[in-house]
Amino acid sequence: MKKPIILAVDDDPSVLRAVTRDLRDAYKRDYRVMATESANEALETLKDLKNKGENVALFLSDQRMPEMLGVEFLEKAKSYYPEAKRILLTAYSDTDAAIKAINEVQLDYYLMKPWDPPEEKLYPVLNDQLEEWLANFKPEFEGIKIVGYQWSPKSHAIKDFLSGNLIPYQWLDVETSEKGKELLKLNNIDSKDVPAVFFTDGQHLVNPELTDIAQNVGLNAIAQQKMYDVAIIGAGPSGLAAGVYGGSEGLNTLLIEKRAPGGQAGTSSRIENYLGFPKGLSGSELSRRAITQATRFGIEFLSPLEVVGITLKESYKILKLANGDEINAKSIVITTGVNYRTLDAKGLSDFTGAGVYYGAANTEANACKGQDVYIVGGGNSAGQAAMYLANFAKKVTIMVRKPDLSSSMSQYLIDQISGTENIEVLGHSEVIEAKGDDRLEQLVIKNTETDEEKTVGAAALLIFIGAKPYTDWLELDIIKDEKGFVETGNALSRYDDFKKIWKLDREPFLLETCSPGIFAAGDVRAGAMNRVASAVGEGAMAIKFVHEYLADN
Repeated sequence: MKKPIILAVDDDPSVLRAVTRDLRDAYKRDYRVMATESANEALETLKDLKNKGENVALFLSDQRMPEMLGVEFLEKAKSYYPEAKRILLTAYSDTDAAIKAINEVQLDYYLMKPWDPPEEKLYPVLNDQLEEWLANFKPEFEGIKIVGYQWSPKSHAIKDFLSGNLIPYQWLDVETSEKGKELLKLNNIDSKDVPAVFFTDGQHLVNPELTDIAQNVGLNAIAQQKMYDVAIIGAGPSGLAAGVYGGSEGLNTLLIEKRAPGGQAGTSSRIENYLGFPKGLSGSELSRRAITQATRFGIEFLSPLEVVGITLKESYKILKLANGDEINAKSIVITTGVNYRTLDAKGLSDFTGAGVYYGAANTEANACKGQDVYIVGGGNSAGQAAMYLANFAKKVTIMVRKPDLSSSMSQYLIDQISGTENIEVLGHSEVIEAKGDDRLEQLVIKNTETDEEKTVGAAALLIFIGAKPYTDWLELDIIKDEKGFVETGNALSRYDDFKKIWKLDREPFLLETCSPGIFAAGDVRAGAMNRVASAVGEGAMAIKFVHEYLADN
């Protein structure tokens, strides 16, 4: 925790030096002592301290100052830190003003000059005031603060981005948070212009783009080198594994991610069937460990940065980026994974990010406290989300078109769901309409066996309905199956176009696409197992084939 601040203000330099010396002698261990000769400068400093999330415990101000009287300064300082103790340092001739200020501006105490010896005339008073302040003190959150509307898609996107990148933040709802309103007023921000993001250095951004936030939190989106041995596109489990093995085996490795490390697995609240973790671990924890491990081996990680195309120049690969830049690589591993398919029902698109979410259990869990929440989907991701949300929501309802979860979910999750009182499974059901004003409020659910419809209140709907490969951006002559998954290895020989594209004497490596030196691993690859462990294995295996490809070239 940051040390609380004691702020001294006196226009007489010699007096200010003396009081600062005495304050630091007694309190430097537990407090940060700041001092200034200017009351106006002190007020400007308070605004900056407030934006940074600093805490002021005590103001000590001289009464007779040219810019304003000490009583006036303390009254203005109260608007920034109303709980801070306010003490006036005054001469004998000003005692009447000090006594009057106790009643008029709730002055906590006044001290006479000179205060020698401080052990008798200064410290006992300050000790009492600081002890009283500490008794009621609640530390400020030390991190990024987001002020916005709970049901704003832009606010959701910012929260999702920060949580995905494992960056702590405090959410302040502009409609209910006094602290949020205070930050907006302090910085002259209109509530219609939010979300606003406040950083620990005192800076803030209003209605920012994710790339602007990334720069402020130290994420890198600019490649540092002209050429890489291998560029990995996508930082899910497969991409992270490829990064670890690429870096550990001496390859000049670049890992690019458009949003946050971890992919779909990174949003999972609990992965319980991953080898070596008998108690399970969250997707974010797995991502944190993996990205730390990869960067320790010297890989370069760029995020948020989106690859929008690949072109070839002889044996070199050129990655085209959404910001217009290009990156050169000798080989590429595509690990872009899959996206959840969108649910086609009346009204749903109107509330995406405002009550309707695709794989956002962790980000929006707090907003579901005491509410009724619905989940569409019968896979493990849906089950993990239900178990997590059950800790917050009044009731969680899982809707599936099949009779139950037995054909699509792991048994350990089915058992956990069965033993959780506030989770219900609705078989033979589907959402046919979403209703609300500026946010989701109701769902219309249909029983597919009886065609009966019912309308229910819903604070949130989370959708986990199957995977669509993230390959629409890939316009190069890369062979995909009918669903858009990238074909690799021996499976390529089934396609008539393969021989037209592949001109090498050798056959493609197991994870190699029809374009030599471009590999695919993890869920984006046709025939993948859709498990975290298999994705990690394929990412590691891809680097083995990268080595063989580079040796041949």
